[in-house]
Amino acid sequence: MDASPARILILASAHTYRLGPFLAAAQKLGVEVVRGLDVPPAHAVTKEDRLGLDFRDLERSAQQAQAYALKHRLRAVVPTDDATVVLAAHLSEALDLPHNTIEAAEAARDKHRMRELFARADVPSPWFKLFSISDDPAQIAARLRFPCVLKPTCLSGSRGVIRADHRNEFAAAFARVKAMLVRAGLTEILVEGYLPGVEVALEGILRHGHLKGLALFDKPDPLEGPFFEETIYVTPSRLPAETQQAIFACAAQAAQALGLREGPVHAELRLNADGPWMLEIAGRSIGGLCSKTLRFGTDLSLEELILRHALGMEIESLQREGCAGGVMMIPIPGAGLLRGVSGLEAARAVPGIESIEITAQINYLLTPLPEGENYLGFIFARGEMPEAVEAALRQAHRLLKFEIAPALPVV
Repeated sequence: MDASPARILILASAHTYRLGPFLAAAQKLGVEVVRGLDVPPAHAVTKEDRLGLDFRDLERSAQQAQAYALKHRLRAVVPTDDATVVLAAHLSEALDLPHNTIEAAEAARDKHRMRELFARADVPSPWFKLFSISDDPAQIAARLRFPCVLKPTCLSGSRGVIRADHRNEFAAAFARVKAMLVRAGLTEILVEGYLPGVEVALEGILRHGHLKGLALFDKPDPLEGPFFEETIYVTPSRLPAETQQAIFACAAQAAQALGLREGPVHAELRLNADGPWMLEIAGRSIGGLCSKTLRFGTDLSLEELILRHALGMEIESLQREGCAGGVMMIPIPGAGLLRGVSGLEAARAVPGIESIEITAQINYLLTPLPEGENYLGFIFARGEMPEAVEAALRQAHRLLKFEIAPALPVV
């Protein structure tokens, strides 16, 4: 191996929002980056700062990373989203770098395997059953307790997640999820009990198996179905301190149950009279552009903190900044073509609003949940109190107007 500078390999899927913030953090740290991008095998070109990888061919990707590392020393492999977590574990193992095991990474991506491991470790979580898309939904529904939730085993962002309160709703939901899975080349549907209660999101980082909490987000909008489109995240949480401690303890138990030991985790939990319940825990940081709500120590971004951890660098503080922060993921109200956006100037002038980023493109085909996976954009706010942040997000959203035209049918 030559004496070229150490680099980190950052893995990014084609449609992720997460690459830019990681590149900015690396530049701030003075760390050299090679981008691992998901491309077809015929276009898998390797350059000094770029690795073209087929994310589905784990063995070939590991061989490419090893060949690259013979010329350029790699000190860490950093996944940016769900699509890159398992590949990061494979590459890190091939390069003998600190990482989560392949088994743990796979469990964090497979909702059925996750449920099995939670049950084995007595992590509070809903009852569950796995079915094939070839099964008869009428026969399945006759054996179920309602309400229940249907979901794919490996999609993220609430895609394909539908609540059913009775047999007829179950049959319709099953057909809808099945159609999604057929298009994606998947074959299994997970059915689990619906948990009433409020929902929270936890951001943390693992070092040698010990979970350090970074932030706890309240989700003030009810997520009761039939679809589960997330909108507002606000931190710090307004829940009592003892309740927050119970949530962190539940998340730590969940990470241990899956075997996650290193790096960022993002967990989703429900809270009701029986305490916290684990919905999911992922071996990556918060999705979308939501990390912009978080600052640590003396102005560290979440991505800089993650890179410092991956490189074994000093982290001055895991303490989040003193003010409250929040983000609204702007929901898609209906299918169609985005023709225009108005009200941006007035929305940005709302006290407490930090920025508004419209990520959907004009003339872009919008697909709402449960089939869709994107948002119209993101609204960010900061303030002294969580209540003020939430109010600013809602007011700014009311001022935005989106012109959506019906999409022409495909001939």
